[in-house]
Amino acid sequence: MSTVYMPGGVGAVAYNTIIDQHASEPSTFTAFSSGSLLNLAQGKFGHHDEHAVRWLAAIGNDYAVISVPADSPFHTLGELMAEVKRKPTDVLFGTDATIGGQDWMRIASLARTAGINPDKLSYVVFEGGGEGMVAMLAAHVNAIASNLGEVSTQLESGNIRVLAVLSQERLPGKYHEIPTAREQGYDLTWPTMRGVYMGPDVDEKAFRYWQARFQHMLADPSFDTLRENSGMFPLALTGDELTSTIQAQVEQYRKLAAEFGLMPGRR
Repeated sequence: MSTVYMPGGVGAVAYNTIIDQHASEPSTFTAFSSGSLLNLAQGKFGHHDEHAVRWLAAIGNDYAVISVPADSPFHTLGELMAEVKRKPTDVLFGTDATIGGQDWMRIASLARTAGINPDKLSYVVFEGGGEGMVAMLAAHVNAIASNLGEVSTQLESGNIRVLAVLSQERLPGKYHEIPTAREQGYDLTWPTMRGVYMGPDVDEKAFRYWQARFQHMLADPSFDTLRENSGMFPLALTGDELTSTIQAQVEQYRKLAAEFGLMPGRR
């Protein structure tokens, strides 16, 4: 297997490249996440929409978390949000996406849930989650919104404190001690789907072959261990079921973006 990295636009460059240059390749897969779907919903992928590719498989869920350095004065999400409400411009949030991106949307949604105007907050944008983590550990920002899988190493090393996970209920296993935002009075969840898609012109025989292979892999108990080691949680969708799920998710993201005034004409 060869791997090609196509950074740019949280998946926009890869999306357009596959559609325009590799539309019918029967053994080319492209990774996506909910961050890609959010930008897709806002039209940030150009003239292509969610119907432009063949969605092959979702292989797991990651969950958003709000983290601070281990020596932060904030020990709970409530303490952090109380300070944000008191001095909204003094608390710096690190994100790896600009306005409308996934990290920004998580923080803005959390602020709105707390009765705080998201426009009053201070955001520092980085190229990626790794840079945001480095900046937080160097005390350049006070908190970051990211995914649990991205911060698990620093959490297990004791370098950071996760104030909340944006899941329906506490996660199982070694992350069970992390409280949810909901149990702390902030009714917000944000699962991050991770999966792969194929070009729009891949023939049906090839697509069904790979769908069957992914279904076999997702049903293998050893894959559960691999997924857990990667900081992800169970989610197994393929083919038509995945496509309908993504279409519903993208429409939900469009409505959310409209609520924040990011999609004129859709309020």
